[in-house]
Amino acid sequence: GRVAVIDTERGSASKYADVFEFDVCELQSFNPANYVKAIEAADAAGYDVLVIDSLSHAWTGKDGVLEFVDNITARERGNSFAAWRKATPLHNSLVDAMLACNLHLIVTMRSKTEWVVEKDERGKSVPRKIGLQPVQRGDLEYEFDVVADMDLDNNFIVSKTRCPAL
Repeated sequence: GRVAVIDTERGSASKYADVFEFDVCELQSFNPANYVKAIEAADAAGYDVLVIDSLSHAWTGKDGVLEFVDNITARERGNSFAAWRKATPLHNSLVDAMLACNLHLIVTMRSKTEWVVEKDERGKSVPRKIGLQPVQRGDLEYEFDVVADMDLDNNFIVSKTRCPAL
């Protein structure tokens, strides 16, 4: 079917334009409201598939949730509770738009190494790598039907699925 791409990676989706046909929307500001508008536009235009590459920018990018929180916290003299009270509904509207759209949705997220600090046998605090974590609000992956990681060898490792075929 028809494929649309929300590209937050400075035009990287266009590098695949000769592989298959798709239309692209390149976001310059990663405010979640901009994602919502693009999702709703793709849905209204009757696309069959929407790829969001990458959702991480809505969290950490220019005008993303974390920058939004920082700006409000500064205006509120360090009151981050007030900032999160305004940021959470903004992020929730993005999640709601993804869940409500009437098309197949493929979402990519950057990952970061997850570490914990533990005591070793001598009682010294040492970091231990425990895996990868998506760069996004915690627990967001539970909203999706299929969650998988791609390793450096391009292996697709499914960690959650609601699809019996997987």
